[in-house]
Amino acid sequence: MNTEEIIIARVYLHEAKADTQKMLEYLHDECKVRGVTVFRGITGFGNSGKYHSSSLMDMSLDLPVVVEFFDEPEKMLRIIETLNHRIKPGHIVSWRASSN
Repeated sequence: MNTEEIIIARVYLHEAKADTQKMLEYLHDECKVRGVTVFRGITGFGNSGKYHSSSLMDMSLDLPVVVEFFDEPEKMLRIIETLNHRIKPGHIVSWRASSN
């Protein structure tokens, strides 16, 4: 079985301030990363400590959003560096993994 080293990155945002569509266009059109998934959270909080939450009866537009993407290490390091200039510090995490 062939394994390949990759880097996975997650960007933590929330719907009210996130321009998720622009980020997806950047990752897809300009960077051509191998894979992207956007997760919509049901509850979360950041540095402010303010909860962003929704119940089944409430369809809030201020929920947590996580954009996760991956590709080869060299490409990912360049993308993460660029995103560090576009996104509030501390909202991007990344780690090395293996793709089988």
